[in-house]
Amino acid sequence: MKKDQIIILKDRGIILVSGRDSKEFLQNIVTNDINKVKETNTIFSGIFTPQGKYLYEFFILKSDDGYLLDCPDEFTEEIITFLNKYKLNSEVLIQNTSDKFVVGIISNEKFEEIKKNENKSTQTIIYRLSPIFQDPRSNELGTRVISNLEKLYLTIKKLSLNIQENNDYFTNAHEAGVPIKKLKNLQNNLFGLEANFEEFKAIDFKKGCYIGQENTARMKLKNKLRKKLFALNSNSSLEIGSEINFENNLIGKILISNPYPFGLLDITKINLTQIKNKEVLVGKHKAKIIL
Repeated sequence: MKKDQIIILKDRGIILVSGRDSKEFLQNIVTNDINKVKETNTIFSGIFTPQGKYLYEFFILKSDDGYLLDCPDEFTEEIITFLNKYKLNSEVLIQNTSDKFVVGIISNEKFEEIKKNENKSTQTIIYRLSPIFQDPRSNELGTRVISNLEKLYLTIKKLSLNIQENNDYFTNAHEAGVPIKKLKNLQNNLFGLEANFEEFKAIDFKKGCYIGQENTARMKLKNKLRKKLFALNSNSSLEIGSEINFENNLIGKILISNPYPFGLLDITKINLTQIKNKEVLVGKHKAKIIL
């Protein structure tokens, strides 16, 4: 995206987790290390099933009151219900604060300019009371701004930014191999490691126990990862559950359909170098795997 542009994401939810026990509470549940979360650092993380399968994903930011979870809005209420089940006697308050915040995307180039002008150099900074941080999953996804609506539009004016449609953001994410849309289709259908959580810097293998930690660590240490999620390009509609074949061999299936399709591929059956730029068959449709 261009330096003078900002994209407003309308499909995000914001959850506030506060209270005396909020840090320990989250540490025992999420896949990444909550100790990394500071005013100067934001993490990408998630929640797995006890078996280590993908359930939810979100960014975790430090706030004055506790921690903010920037999540897909389709997960917001589910995450709140899930966390409340684990709260037990913990002194923790879990609130849906989506109506108080807006998520924007600016270019990394613009972020570097802001940091230079503010004499700051950290991954996350506070600008006009709003946290701004570079997406830890991929440089292609730019920098995120979390702000209330009024402050965001004042920031847009202050920084001389122009609002852009978000289709380019979704396309860039897809080409970078990062699923953004229709994430419910991933729930319970693949392991967190298969969903590229390690590549997205969403797992800390040294932090100790969290939900699904035992099986996740076993897969990592014993090199049992057989499948991984990849983006695909096609001029045709790729339907969920469609088989993916390469040279008459079944190598995977579609988990997320158009317009930004993703498939779970058996990496023991393919040579990624060999398959690069070659066509696969998804049902009867031709497609290419984005590597």
